[in-house]
Amino acid sequence: MDIKSYMDTLGRQARVASAAMARASTKAKNDALSELAGLLRAAGAPLAEANALDIAKAEAAGLAAPMVDRLRLTAKVVETMAEGCEQLAAMPDPVGEITGVKRRPSGISVGQMRVPLGVFGMIYESRPNVTIEAASLAIKSGNACILRGGSEAIQSNLALWTLVRQALATAGLPAEAVQLVETTDRAAVGELITLPAYVDVIIPRGGKGLIERISAEAKVPVIKHLDGNCHTYVDAEFDMAKALVVTENAKTQKYSPCNATESLLVHAQAAEAFLPRIGAVFAGKGVEMRCDAAAKAILAAVPGANLADATEQDWYTEYLAPIISVKVVADLDEAIAHINKYSSHHTDAILTTNHPNAMRFLREVDSSSVMINASTRFADGFEYGLGAEIGISTDKIHARGPVGLEGLTSQKWVVLGDGHVRG
Repeated sequence: MDIKSYMDTLGRQARVASAAMARASTKAKNDALSELAGLLRAAGAPLAEANALDIAKAEAAGLAAPMVDRLRLTAKVVETMAEGCEQLAAMPDPVGEITGVKRRPSGISVGQMRVPLGVFGMIYESRPNVTIEAASLAIKSGNACILRGGSEAIQSNLALWTLVRQALATAGLPAEAVQLVETTDRAAVGELITLPAYVDVIIPRGGKGLIERISAEAKVPVIKHLDGNCHTYVDAEFDMAKALVVTENAKTQKYSPCNATESLLVHAQAAEAFLPRIGAVFAGKGVEMRCDAAAKAILAAVPGANLADATEQDWYTEYLAPIISVKVVADLDEAIAHINKYSSHHTDAILTTNHPNAMRFLREVDSSSVMINASTRFADGFEYGLGAEIGISTDKIHARGPVGLEGLTSQKWVVLGDGHVRG
């Protein structure tokens, strides 16, 4: 296969389809999503057969058990995908919405209209359900997309893509609105991220290595986050019971997501009361605590505590494991400065009963999600009411934080006049 020619063809087809999707009615897009939900529920046997091929190949290749589990299209996973399509169909259509219209002294009215981005490329690993998430978001937002899943899920992705094409065609929309790269040749990725004539934005979803490569080599804008080094800060004035529950959840509810807390900061006035109690919680769950000197001195009295001295690198590290860095800070100023220096600008939270401090934290912490008295684990498109998310952005572009329907659109200025001319 001539990869360059193949990817060029996909790009041209996507660009043509994007024009049709941009003018598609809300009803047609919702019909496609409802049809896709029905097709997913009815395709149990062929999906299971395709998925079994990927599972067998992955196991034969010695893929780690957690990675194999991510590949599985269980009945529950399929139902969740179907429900996701229905939820998107029920959501308001952002395309065409005009906001902020203001009358100018000249007599014209000026506002902004929400429009699709055009064509996005999605590069992802492991989980085949991402194929449906990306496709459904593309359909509802009026975009076309080119999807390149991981080679380990190729048969599952092909089977799911077949259903997407059927749903689009049934709704009278172009099947080329969602295209899957059918080759596992890695050269296809290199071509996809260097097609500015056809692709408007690239969205990588996977490990840090993948995202770093895409960011370095892409010739089109990239919606990305490299790390999820999230912080929870316990202020001087706080509710002990709530702080313990929230901090425990933020770190231990699940260790692998990018929105799990990796660093705990505690105000010096709260440290003696709070650290021994949260330290006991972490010790009971086998969480290693990498501490500064002040935190270690307090936590040393906790039975069974697994303590280590934090290095400078620890403050930057996304562990994705039962490890947390712990630091005692002098005040709110030091906490904010520490977060803005070391965090990945993903999600950071303050636990406090002091309203002015909470408001300062919201204003001054430079992250895509900033929280008051809530677990960082809430930084998720579904939890934010977006219906679904295609990724999380820590860049300061049009989309920041969880990227849902609105993040897959842009705005253009619209001017309403009646024969007006400029004097």
